[in-house]
Amino acid sequence: MPPRTNDHAPESGRDTGPAEPAGLSAPSASTGAGAPPGPTNARPGTGDRTGARTDTGSGPTTRTRAGAGTESRTGAGTRARAETRAGVKTETGAGAGTKTETETETGTRARTRTRTRTRTRARGRARGRARGRARTRAEAIVRPGPGAEVTGPGPGASPSGVRTASLRRFAATARHSRGAHLTVCGALLAVAMTAGAVAGGGDRGGSPAGAGAGTDAAPAAGALAAGVLAGGDLDAGIRALQSHLRAQPRDVRAWANLGLAYVEQARTDGDPSRYPQAERAFDRSLALGSGNEQALAGRAALAAARHDFPGALKYADRALEQNPYSERALSSRIDALVELGRYDEAAEAADTADDRRPGVPVFTRYAYVRELRGDVRTAREVLERALDGASGPADMAYVATALGQLAWNQGDHETALTHFARALAADEEYLPALEGRARAQAASGDLAGAIGTLEQVVVRSPLPGPLVALGELYEARGADGDRTKAADQYALVDAHAALARAGGVNADLDTALAAADHGDPEAALRAARAEWDRRHSVHTADALAWALHRNGRSEEALPHARRATATGYRSAVFLHHRGMIERATGRDGDARRSLTAALELNPGFSLLGAREARAALEDLEAAR
Repeated sequence: MPPRTNDHAPESGRDTGPAEPAGLSAPSASTGAGAPPGPTNARPGTGDRTGARTDTGSGPTTRTRAGAGTESRTGAGTRARAETRAGVKTETGAGAGTKTETETETGTRARTRTRTRTRTRARGRARGRARGRARTRAEAIVRPGPGAEVTGPGPGASPSGVRTASLRRFAATARHSRGAHLTVCGALLAVAMTAGAVAGGGDRGGSPAGAGAGTDAAPAAGALAAGVLAGGDLDAGIRALQSHLRAQPRDVRAWANLGLAYVEQARTDGDPSRYPQAERAFDRSLALGSGNEQALAGRAALAAARHDFPGALKYADRALEQNPYSERALSSRIDALVELGRYDEAAEAADTADDRRPGVPVFTRYAYVRELRGDVRTAREVLERALDGASGPADMAYVATALGQLAWNQGDHETALTHFARALAADEEYLPALEGRARAQAASGDLAGAIGTLEQVVVRSPLPGPLVALGELYEARGADGDRTKAADQYALVDAHAALARAGGVNADLDTALAAADHGDPEAALRAARAEWDRRHSVHTADALAWALHRNGRSEEALPHARRATATGYRSAVFLHHRGMIERATGRDGDARRSLTAALELNPGFSLLGAREARAALEDLEAAR
C-alpha cells in the first residue's frame, strides 16, 4: 500500500462541543464573529434631546416660511426651525451630511423626552461601495478555478467519460515517444481532472457560479445541511455556499465552510486545482474575522492536504488557542506530527484529542499512531470501536477502509476484503475502499478483478498510488499491449505531480516512490532528498533509502532503511526494501531475515515486489 495519510479522513467538522457548531453550519444569529454584519437599531450620540434642530446641507437658497412654526434656510445650507404647539418643541441640526436632533416637549403633564440621532450620508455611500467590492471579491473566489475554463464536452457528458477519453488520448499519444509523454500528459490530465466541472456547467454540475438569480437562488445560510462535509452531496453544498456568499459576502463562517468544502472536494476527487480556491476562501474569512478558529482550523487542514506539515501544525496550534476542543484542529495536529516523524509528540496529541473530542476522526488517527509504533492489536480495537460508533455513511466507509488497510498490511487479505466490502456498502464510490479492494483482490489471486477495479479508480481520480499499482498489475499480467499500458500509467504520475505542484501541493514523496521503480532514478533521489530535508517520517526514510539504492548507493541507503523499520511499524514494503539493500551491501544473513519477514507478513504486498523478493531469497539460498 502507498504511505497511509489522512488525506481521505472525513473533514466532517462535527465539532459539537462548547465552542463550535456543527458542519457546514449557518452563520450565528447573534452578533458574534460568525454573524454577517447588518443594520442595527443602535444609534450613536449623547442621548440628549433638548428641542432645537438645525439641518446643514449644501443648497445655495435662502428661504423663510411661516406657519405652525417658522423655518429659515440660508445659502450656507443651514436651516433653523422653531415650532410651538401645546408645548414647546425646538430642533437643531448641524454638520455636513449629519443630522442631530434634540427635542423637548412640554404639556399638561410636564413631560421631558430625550433623543439623539446621527445620520451620515457619506458613510452610507462608502458602505455601498464596500459592499460592491466585497461582492466582486466574492465572485472571484466562488467562481470555478482556472481548470474549469477548459473547453469541454456538452452538458450531457459524464465526468468519468471525459476522464476516460482524456486518458485514452494520452495513451495513444504516449506511444510515440517519452518526450511526447511529458509534453501532453499535463494538459490531458488537467482536462481529465476538471471534467466534472466542465461537463456539469460552470461549477461542478450546477449553474455557473456568479450567475444572477435563476436556477439557484441564494438560500439562507441556515438552509445548508450540517452534514455536507460528513457525507452529504458535497457539490450541492458548495453551490449553496456560493449562492449564499454572493448574497452575503461578509459571512465569516460561510467563507470558512466554503474553504473546507473545496479542500474536501480536492481530496475526494484528486483534483488539486481546488486548493488555491480553498486558500482564497480561508483568507477572505480571516480578513473579515481575524483569528476566527474555524478558518484557522481550515487552513491547517489545507496545509496538511498540500503536505505542508509545518504549516498545518502552526495553524492547528493557533486554532486550538481559540478553541481547545476543535475536532478539526486536534485531528490536523496529529496528522502534522505523524507526517513530520515526531511520533512521541503525535502519541501525546492523540491522547489529548481522545480526552477532549472522542469520535471517529480522532479514533482513526489514534489507531494509526498506535499502528506506526507496532501496536496493531490496540489499533484494531480502536478502529472497531470507531466503526461501532460511526453514524453516517462517510464515517462508516472511512473506518471500514482503515480496518481493511490494517488487515491488508498484516497479510490477512480475506478479512481486508470483508472490510472493504463493508465500506463500499456504505459508499459504493469511496475511492480508497475501491483501491484497497483492488490490492486485496490481486493479493488473493484475482488479477482480472483487481485490474478492473483499479481502472475504475484511475478514471475517476488518477492519483500516483493507484496509477503505479495499476501499471504494476499490467506488468504482472504481461498480455499483449500491457507493457504500453503500464508505461502510460507511470507517465501519468509525472503529469499528476506537475498538476499537484500547480495547486501548491508538495509531491516529492509521490515522485520519489514512483520514479525509483518506474522512472528516472536520479529524479527519484532529488525528490527524496528534498522531502527528507522537510520531514523525517518513516515513509520519507524508506523513500530516501530506496532511491539511494536504485542509484547504486546502497551503503548510504542502509541507515535510512533501518530507520524506516525502527519504530515497530509492520510494513512488508519497508522490509523488502531493507532486505534488498542489505543484500546489495553483502549482509546476506540480514537480507534473508528481512526478505523472509516481508513475505511472511504480507506475501501480496506487491506482485512485482514479492516476485523480486522471492528471486533474491532463492539466489541467497543457492549461494550458501
